[in-house]
Amino acid sequence: PENIDFEQAAASVEGAHYAFNFINKVPLQSGQRVLVNGATGAIGSAALQFLKHLGVEVTAVCNTKNIELIRSLGADRVIDYEKEDFTQDDQQYHFVFDAVGKSTFGKCRRLLLPGGVYISSELGPGAQNPFLALLTPWFGKKKVAFPLPVDIPRSLRFIRELLESGAFRPVIDRRYRLEEIAEAYRYVASGQKTGNVIIVVG
Repeated sequence: PENIDFEQAAASVEGAHYAFNFINKVPLQSGQRVLVNGATGAIGSAALQFLKHLGVEVTAVCNTKNIELIRSLGADRVIDYEKEDFTQDDQQYHFVFDAVGKSTFGKCRRLLLPGGVYISSELGPGAQNPFLALLTPWFGKKKVAFPLPVDIPRSLRFIRELLESGAFRPVIDRRYRLEEIAEAYRYVASGQKTGNVIIVVG
């Protein structure tokens, strides 16, 4: 899109692609409630904005320092994980999207409404999530979905449309020069980043 620069374009691809392909595989409807754990990551911050674009009521889980950022991205409600355990929330949701894969279906099950779905960006302990995605539709009323992010052309069209309309803005945490790529990797591996880390070439 002509209304963004190269850095914003680079930050709009991977995390946003994963976010779209996860939320695109479940029957979302306007007015439903979704909890996003890890709402400040590359995937979570994109998912939050996509969900709001679709008219969904979003509760976002993040740390204290990022509360205002998450509110600026459109979150209806914020849970500060440094002060409370989001899995003990009194509210129930149509979907729980664990965008960092740090929780489990077992811990989040109580948060789901009957017919609700838990979605994770990670395999989970013992690679349980793909297996639970196969098993849970046959047992009980709460399910696991583990969609594979394969619909690249469709996700890129969706992302482009939202970028052009201003409904999506990628979150960029830090920029590193190419010769600093090892330092950039260490920062990402620390688990402390917010949104995306960009490598500037040239």
